[in-house]
Amino acid sequence: MRKLAILLGVILTVVYVNKLYFPPLPIDGLSPKEAIQTLKASHSKIVQIAEEGEHLWYLTKIENKGIDSIDETIKQLVTAKGYQFKEKDGAGLFFEKEGDRLIATTQMWTKKYVIVKIPRVNSYMKE
Repeated sequence: MRKLAILLGVILTVVYVNKLYFPPLPIDGLSPKEAIQTLKASHSKIVQIAEEGEHLWYLTKIENKGIDSIDETIKQLVTAKGYQFKEKDGAGLFFEKEGDRLIATTQMWTKKYVIVKIPRVNSYMKE
């Protein structure tokens, strides 16, 4: 019985340390632990965690104000690239710049974290 308790303790410690209790990310080659550490190490409310295919992936944490604060953070990120916010529809935030349309989509990853997917548009990539 004692060996079983020790084994269970070791397994739970491994799961907790490696953040295995988080759902998988929709991004190849990045663990939940790495994504969360990237956000925690940053002074920013939102961090880019991957560039995959035609999309840039970001991670942000839900604060006291809920999803509205996430929307504001995304608006600040995208409008800094010269885009104008047009509207929100469901999980999509719609922006435009010189006829170029960009849709940033959000996905609840956990109850504390939101993943943001932004298409890799040439005018968005330019500083």
